[in-house]
Amino acid sequence: MQELITTLTIWALPVLFAITLHEAAHGYAARHFGDDTAARLGRISLNPLRHIDPVGTLLVPGLILAASSLAAGSAMLFGWAKPVPVNFGRLRRPKADMLWVAAAGPMANLCMAAGWAVLFRMALADPDSTYAIPMARMADAGMQINAVLMVLNLLPLPPLDGGRIAVSLLPPALAYKFARLEPYGFPILLVLLFTGILGDILGPLVAYFRFALAIVFGL
Repeated sequence: MQELITTLTIWALPVLFAITLHEAAHGYAARHFGDDTAARLGRISLNPLRHIDPVGTLLVPGLILAASSLAAGSAMLFGWAKPVPVNFGRLRRPKADMLWVAAAGPMANLCMAAGWAVLFRMALADPDSTYAIPMARMADAGMQINAVLMVLNLLPLPPLDGGRIAVSLLPPALAYKFARLEPYGFPILLVLLFTGILGDILGPLVAYFRFALAIVFGL
């Protein structure tokens, strides 16, 4: 039980900010490119409470961490926040600007992963500090959750960010056909998750990203 409490404590802050700031970034980008829907609804905020989804932000990550801790194993941790509403039709150049609005979320995760890598390096620099081990464990959790969310959301499957990026880049006729997959995107994702295929796809990509972070930041 003590190990479970420790694990939840270490992962709570990285998970909370990784998920909620991802969504906030979409709102900031949408406003920049002309859509103020999220702003009018008060969803452009760095306050995590405005983005928390009780199931996706708290319950699902908590259950994954609990199961992983109790089984003394590891699992692919992920979650989601309340999606920030974006009216792509109100963007100044809807098809082109969709790319930047969609990419803002994964870019936020990239920046947070880099920030946690810096914190991890600071912990390594002073290993005798009382806070070195908990700081390093939290920073490692931050790099991992942001790596997973970035890679997951870049998969070319609507309504994931990668799917919307693909719609923005494809020729109009193909983009229209591809966008029609959006209602089936989440069921497809669940099938991939429960069959283990999603983990097989994400695992190597996350590992490569973590390796790149280690090289860049000398971890």
